[in-house]
This record gives sequence, C-alpha cells and structure tokens, in this order.
Amino acid sequence: MKRWGVGMDRELTQKEILEKDFKSKMRGYDPTEVDEFLDVVIRDYDNFQKEIDQLKAENDRLLDKVDEQAKQISTQSSSSNQTNASVSNFDILKRLSNLERHVFGSKLDSE
Repeated sequence: MKRWGVGMDRELTQKEILEKDFKSKMRGYDPTEVDEFLDVVIRDYDNFQKEIDQLKAENDRLLDKVDEQAKQISTQSSSSNQTNASVSNFDILKRLSNLERHVFGSKLDSE
C-alpha cells in the first residue's frame, strides 16, 4: 500500500508529513493552502498518537491488575483449601476420639 508517494508499508511520521515537498504544476494547488492543511493533519496525527500511547499504557496497567488479582484469588483459594483440609482432619480426629470413648468407655479412662 503506497501512501502519498512514500512507497513503504508503515505509518508516516510527523516529520515526514511536515517535510513532504509537493511538485508545482501549472494550475496546481495553492502551496499555502496545502501547508495549512498539512499543519492540521500533523496536529491531528500527534493527538492520535498520544491517545494511542495513552490507551496502550492503560491497557498494560489493566492487564497487570488482572494478573495480580488472579494471583491473589489463586493464593486465597489455595489457603482456603488448606484451611478446609485441616479443619476436616481436626473434625475427623475429634470424632474418632469421641467414638473411642463411646465404644471403649471406661476402659480408656482406667488405662
């Protein structure tokens, strides 16, 4: 895709727009009008590039935040599972103890 005679598949820079020299022809465009228009194009180009950079930075920040929250959720889930497992083990031991007392009764107390 050629852009205004640049002949490359890349974005134009502000400098290229500013330094672009158009050939004059009889009944051609008014150079002052072209320069004024290109000044507007350069300002717009600069504003769009700043907005793109800002949006990319915001996107990176949000992706980092999502990664951080995913790690926190993973850590919380992992510690929650360990807590549930230890509570379950404690409950099992407590139940076994109560069962032994019930089954063996006074035999455990006398030993």
